[in-house]
Amino acid sequence: MKFRAKIVDAACLNHFTRVSNMIAKLAKTCSLRISPDKLNFILSDKLASGGVSMWCELEQENFFSEFQMEGVSAENNEIYLELTSENLSRALKTAQNARALKIKLTNKHFPCLTVSVELQFSSSSSSRIVTHDIPIKVISISAEVLCSCLNQRHALRDVVSLVSIYLPALKTMKSVVEKMKNISNHLVIEANLNGELNLKIETELVCVTTHFKDLGNPPSSSESTSQDRRPEDMAEVHVDIKKLLQFLAGQQVTPTRALCNIVSNRIVHFDLLHEDVSLQYFIPALS
Repeated sequence: MKFRAKIVDAACLNHFTRVSNMIAKLAKTCSLRISPDKLNFILSDKLASGGVSMWCELEQENFFSEFQMEGVSAENNEIYLELTSENLSRALKTAQNARALKIKLTNKHFPCLTVSVELQFSSSSSSRIVTHDIPIKVISISAEVLCSCLNQRHALRDVVSLVSIYLPALKTMKSVVEKMKNISNHLVIEANLNGELNLKIETELVCVTTHFKDLGNPPSSSESTSQDRRPEDMAEVHVDIKKLLQFLAGQQVTPTRALCNIVSNRIVHFDLLHEDVSLQYFIPALS
């Protein structure tokens, strides 16, 4: 297996750093899938036991000026690694105003993802190289089921009780959820096909609901929904408020598209597009 990539464009480097920071906030450890045309950051906790799942996808040609890789075989031209997300994020923080960034697979007594940052001194033409060796674990594709997030996404298309709705500004949602966290550990997300989204908490002492209206629904939502569902009928899911807040706090930039898909009493799926980066995030319902 071989992997080597390089970024020289400052805007691409800053964007890649923001993506890394987002992943570090969403997952302590994750799997990195390297293929000839894409990078995927994957978190595949067991949804049945209350874990979240994530699938973040980057088109490599939009970030890297050089990109070379050889997978485990010609038939499976992919590489799967497991790493601590924060280690990559910390390494990239040293790349601000860097001339170039190189990433490659190495073996220095243990498998590493080596990040080399070329820094230029402002007062001269000289430069220095800062190198970070990030410990990784090479994952056997046959031994790991890493694509459960995509399977979940595909399965949503066939669910009758699915309601899909555009999200309000994520910063506004985050502010609301932060206040609700002080009252309850659980939260109900409900939405309908009239573009209405509610965030609701209920305790023995108080019931608080925040209403968002006129958000809009994607055309595919009403087309794939059963004729038995009235537009005003709410689909709802009861989730851990900390898991929702972790997702909202992880967003570094305003997405160009933000969707929420709800399957009543089963799962909530967030589908975000950040320019040329897509993020799928799944939070299971509380039992």
